[in-house]
Amino acid sequence: MTASTETISQTESCPKPTLREAYAFCRNITKRRAKNFYYAFLFLPRLKRQAIYAVYAFCRYSDDLADDPNIKDRTALFARWKQDLEQCYQGEVNHPILIALQDTVQRFRIPKEYFDQLLEGMLMDLSITRYRTFDELYQYAYHAASVVGLICIEIFGYKNVRTREYAKNLGIALQLTNILRDVKEDAERGRIYLPQEDLERFHYSEKDLLERRMYPSFIKLMEFQAARALYYYEKASRLIPPEDRNLLTTAEIMKNIYLRMLQEITRQGYDVFKHTVHTSKLTKIFIAVKTWLQIRLGGKS
Repeated sequence: MTASTETISQTESCPKPTLREAYAFCRNITKRRAKNFYYAFLFLPRLKRQAIYAVYAFCRYSDDLADDPNIKDRTALFARWKQDLEQCYQGEVNHPILIALQDTVQRFRIPKEYFDQLLEGMLMDLSITRYRTFDELYQYAYHAASVVGLICIEIFGYKNVRTREYAKNLGIALQLTNILRDVKEDAERGRIYLPQEDLERFHYSEKDLLERRMYPSFIKLMEFQAARALYYYEKASRLIPPEDRNLLTTAEIMKNIYLRMLQEITRQGYDVFKHTVHTSKLTKIFIAVKTWLQIRLGGKS
């Protein structure tokens, strides 16, 4: 059962949950589904951690509405979900995720426009399966990931407005890494996120990709994509204000876990058709603790 069908079932068959129950519901979704983020969230104070659980559950639910082929009439459900988000900011809500989210957006004063932009990105997945240029893909990555970063820093807290640029660039880096990791799975769903202009540049056709051809041209294509992702990781690192580094420990943990994933894709020779990229729980905990210690001791993360 996906998060979307699960939460719909809960909303329709159960009385309105309490705020505590709503946050617990979001925590359970996060613990089960946020395999690369959960250990970073553990380093947050309780109220911020609860808020991040609510945001993650909202993102997960929205993503399921866009991605799950078992959900009938996804467009109508998505329209209803957008209306529910309006109620989250303007009235009473009954959905467990929205109950927690409503408390979160009020407590941390998160602008509604961020969630509107996030849903715009999810809607792209309902209608767009190819991106002609990187500029087009950048817009998708911004809506799908950078906006999430902007939401998160409102919860983490920051003093320097430059932190917003850090969040935007880190979001792009994380999304590009996801795209590299999920090339095979996305293709199986009929989606190709690698820009068409890059496939042409490296003389690797869409047919080659759909048939999982591990040609030298594919390796060069993937090397180019990995270098682009690394550029955005490095740009984010340069932009992080020193006075906000402690506040952004969780974001830096996520960055380092995803950097390890990118390194693993590279180590496997970019053969994402054959190898599943997996970072063990122990490795994630090690990265989280190491990053936390480095930041607390005043070093770079």
